[in-house]
Amino acid sequence: MKDGLKRVKVVIERHPDGFVAYPVGLNGVVVGEGDTLDEALSDVRSAIQFHVETFGRRAFSDAPSEIVLADVAVP
Repeated sequence: MKDGLKRVKVVIERHPDGFVAYPVGLNGVVVGEGDTLDEALSDVRSAIQFHVETFGRRAFSDAPSEIVLADVAVP
């Protein structure tokens, strides 16, 4: 943490009615949303900050976080 900030990976999904963003590597459920990508990121950043302020270091999972996207065929 060179800049003193904890880095959190965030997954962003585009839906017909806007964007949904959620972090990887936090304990509990944290979600942000918005009409634009920037709004969703701002919302999830605020939600993450509140989550960390509420739960402290317990908010972060001890397991390493990794994101894997895969395509699967479904009949």
